[in-house]
Amino acid sequence: MATKLKIAKGATVKVIAGADKGKSGAVLEVNAPKMRVKVQGVCLQSHFDKKDGMKTLEGFIHYSNVKLVETAKKEKKAKASRKA
Repeated sequence: MATKLKIAKGATVKVIAGADKGKSGAVLEVNAPKMRVKVQGVCLQSHFDKKDGMKTLEGFIHYSNVKLVETAKKEKKAKASRKA
């Protein structure tokens, strides 16, 4: 059973441990079973693709190494008014 994490996609977090300590960014992806998050501009890794050449992509970092700064904005759904 996967643990429910308080950090969700779109939230702003700050890195509190590791090589990228002090950096902050938006959460791009969450892997709840492995307790890992992918943060924009943090843990950059080089990747070579035959089609596109060299690319720098974000890698996953552990959930415990980030601190929640701002939660993701939830959009409210407009309810349709029902008239009898």
